[in-house]
Amino acid sequence: MTLDELKSLAGIKQKSPCMDMENISHTGTEKAEIMRKKNIQPGTDEWFKLWFSKPYLTGEKPTD
Repeated sequence: MTLDELKSLAGIKQKSPCMDMENISHTGTEKAEIMRKKNIQPGTDEWFKLWFSKPYLTGEKPTD
């Protein structure tokens, strides 16, 4: 059995292109700054849109 076959059976996949684009500490810092500037409170619709939107997948803009 080859290494690639073992990885496939184990569920290990190649890195997606999005994984190289983001460093979670930088992303979190940017989102926290946006929250402060726009006075977005945790749990609001704006907060969920900011933190959980996927602009690189859908083209959606998390903030106006």
